[in-house]
Amino acid sequence: MKHLLSIEDLDRAAIERIIAQAERFAEVADREIKKVPALRGRMVLNLFYEASTRTRSSFELAAKRLSADVVNFAASGSSVEKGESLKDTVLTLSAHKPDAIVLRTPWAGASALVSKWCDAAIVNAGDGKHEHPTQALLDVYTLHRRFGRLDGATIWIVGDVAHSRVARSNVLAFQRMGAHVTIAGPPTLIPRGIEQLGCEVRYTLDELASADIVYALRMQHERMSETWVPSMREYATWYQINARRLTARQVLMHPGPVNRGVEVSGEVVDSPQAVITAQVEAGVVVRMAVLYELLAGAREPRAVSDRAPVAGVAAAGGGPLA
Repeated sequence: MKHLLSIEDLDRAAIERIIAQAERFAEVADREIKKVPALRGRMVLNLFYEASTRTRSSFELAAKRLSADVVNFAASGSSVEKGESLKDTVLTLSAHKPDAIVLRTPWAGASALVSKWCDAAIVNAGDGKHEHPTQALLDVYTLHRRFGRLDGATIWIVGDVAHSRVARSNVLAFQRMGAHVTIAGPPTLIPRGIEQLGCEVRYTLDELASADIVYALRMQHERMSETWVPSMREYATWYQINARRLTARQVLMHPGPVNRGVEVSGEVVDSPQAVITAQVEAGVVVRMAVLYELLAGAREPRAVSDRAPVAGVAAAGGGPLA
């Protein structure tokens, strides 16, 4: 795997390999010293044109736990504010010879373009309304830890699908893993033709009780240039996931940040059904696995250091970890 631009780049076997690697890295998180030398000497550049808390911090932690050198670049306060283009910014930063660039932009397809402009491995950390593949991978990992296999599971993705890159990646990833996916929300927030991805579409939550997993999406106000629903109060009345709609057997997911009282009520965010905190925790180990998958195979195995290797990693096709 040279780049991770879309879930479409991965078949089921590749997703399962990343999930298995993430499980091995989860053991590292329980150590007193939470680092392995897997990417020592490598450079990871985080290039973010949009605000981010979870994705940016987890990629930074992931790279540092793999012992990579990390450079964080934010468009705010840079030459981008002077009019420098994405291409010129990438070419300038590429002069520092990064091994991987983690890219978030408001422009759909930007990560695919950047992959043609430099030699670094490109990880799409969100490109406009298009995709967010590592979010989908950490969501699969979270559910794998909870349920095991997802074959036959019923997953409803509810809310602002039209502006959500998470929704598109998750529809693809969940279906790759054998789940049945339904999209639900106001007609104005359901993209035309999304059924072509293989999911079903509902405009009410009347059948929500049939879902095993309910995945709530926030209203993406920053991507809206017009009014898409009459009011937030009306949206919450018809589409909010609350204690009345969520049963005790169902699992609640959300990519964050959560707008309590809008797409979800505070009581269900704090309920035992919610795995939102587990999703955040999964972000680091899954992104460690993605960086390892992209970069570790391109170098010769190095000697084991003074710590014992993580069980199973050498057999998985990479160098030993200590």
